[in-house]
Amino acid sequence: MEHPVITQINRTGYPNNMVAQPEHNGFDFFGTEILDGDEIVIDENNGEVVLKENLEDYLTEVYGFRFTTAE
Repeated sequence: MEHPVITQINRTGYPNNMVAQPEHNGFDFFGTEILDGDEIVIDENNGEVVLKENLEDYLTEVYGFRFTTAE
């Protein structure tokens, strides 16, 4: 007697458990992968592309912005 999973694999092959991956669209200023659907910001001054989640780091590093909390 064969295990039911083995029987199914023999009949239909291994299941495709790969999760659909979004399309790759390059990398941002920091080398972070950009995927379809990611929010990006484009710096028109120099053509750099930055993921929105990296924007604060970009503004700090490139333009010297300082982020703080109002008191």
